[in-house]
Amino acid sequence: MKTNASTSAFLIALTFGLSIAQPTFADAPNIQTNGPIIYLADNLGEAASLGWCIDTEGRGRSDQLHAHTCKPTGDDVLFVYVADSGLIQSATYADLCMAYNAPDDTENPFGLIACDGTDETQRFEYDEDSMEIRLGSNTTQCVTVATTIDDAGPYQSRDLILAACADLDPSFKQWVLQE
Repeated sequence: MKTNASTSAFLIALTFGLSIAQPTFADAPNIQTNGPIIYLADNLGEAASLGWCIDTEGRGRSDQLHAHTCKPTGDDVLFVYVADSGLIQSATYADLCMAYNAPDDTENPFGLIACDGTDETQRFEYDEDSMEIRLGSNTTQCVTVATTIDDAGPYQSRDLILAACADLDPSFKQWVLQE
């Protein structure tokens, strides 16, 4: 078979490209939640394989946030990232946004407060390549979940915390934005 140099180069590049490991998640969740959610790309041990969503703590509206099983129903897991402002807004509770407003609280440093685009504690950066949500005022810090899983009724929860991005296993810091 006669090939020219450009065809050979293309075939070599294609073969090489197919042999490079593509990112895969050890255990992707089976998301059943409709609407905008922000969830971990890896199921990370969630017992029903429903994944982990940013959620208000307790039932319904709360001023504290954690990670919770991505419930098939329930409006308190509905959040949207607004890239222009860097805000993470509740899609259920009007004008309420995620904030890193209690940095000294090791279990609940994130709250749900009135949206204010000038408040540095409410501004986040989402990096599509790394899938990290970083604190806008310190992009070396990532939104992550605690290693400990707690029972939460028929579901499960984890503390939603902030940690150095470089110190985290990717399964704890890679978030998917579902519209």
